[in-house]
Amino acid sequence: MMFENEGVRRLVIAMLGEEGGCRTLDLLTPMMTEEIAASGDVTRAQIAAAMNIVLFAGLLDRVPSAAGYVGDAVASGRRLCFDHGAIRTIAFAQGGTGALPRGEQAFRRFLEPLGYEDAATYPLPALRMTGRAYRHRDFPETIPQFFVSELHVDQFDEEFGAVADRVFGTSRDPLDAEAVAALDRLAAGQTIPFDSAVAMLPTLVAAFGCHHAPCTLEDYERLRSVSAEAAWIATEGNAFNHATDRVADVVALAEEQRALGRPIKDKVEFSRTGRVRQTAFRADMVERCFATASGEELRRMVPGSFYEFISRDVDPATGALDLSFDSGNATGIFHMTKQ
Repeated sequence: MMFENEGVRRLVIAMLGEEGGCRTLDLLTPMMTEEIAASGDVTRAQIAAAMNIVLFAGLLDRVPSAAGYVGDAVASGRRLCFDHGAIRTIAFAQGGTGALPRGEQAFRRFLEPLGYEDAATYPLPALRMTGRAYRHRDFPETIPQFFVSELHVDQFDEEFGAVADRVFGTSRDPLDAEAVAALDRLAAGQTIPFDSAVAMLPTLVAAFGCHHAPCTLEDYERLRSVSAEAAWIATEGNAFNHATDRVADVVALAEEQRALGRPIKDKVEFSRTGRVRQTAFRADMVERCFATASGEELRRMVPGSFYEFISRDVDPATGALDLSFDSGNATGIFHMTKQ
């Protein structure tokens, strides 16, 4: 059996504890195996891999359908190949989103120092969004990609824009000065001490969260009447929207999961080339709190995060695995969080 890089393993255990860390590491195929920092410091790739593993563990904690699927995989002796995760962001025409940088810039600013590059842009006109694929420079096939999307508020009407400003304008910035300093060192091509990486990781993981104040149910419904994606961000923020298992035959897997009664998408999405095929579970419902004028709690069930599946073929032009995405596929997968 191949084991995860020791530096990655130490970081994950520092975040999740011995039991939780080892359990999660044992679920996944290694993201990097060789040691690449002889000094004992931590590299950008090790931090990126550890961050992804911690995000994966968090998603399993809050998405029962994903935990059920992963439990089946463990029981069968199979390890999961974590292909990519996704985040949704808000982009106003000008300026930031509250204290957050505008749209996908809120994630670009730390993904790039961790070794990611903006590999491709995917227009999503039906959703009035744009997606970007962030791929790791050092381990592109084994460290998960990020599909970061931003919703263009200026493509909606003025009423929508006013509600969006009211809801998302309260966003705070989760990155602190210590994390920014460590990221600057990584961006300069340096490694950082293990203790610095351990101190930074909780801040990076916290960036995948909801950073604005609870909205009113009225504002939520106004957003939802126009954009299910905006409504999702209103309750979930920049949470880790989904994690994806790379499998050999996603069509066969979908049939298997459907037979088990799992909430699988009705059809598999095929890219224009046919080399990338995707499907997903429908989002699990979660209870969220809405603001009221009286200050009393108002709770409703809304769509949360979900779990996705993908098959990738080799691109004959390059001889390498096709790591691309597809705008049509992505649009279909976004529908998994509609009520």
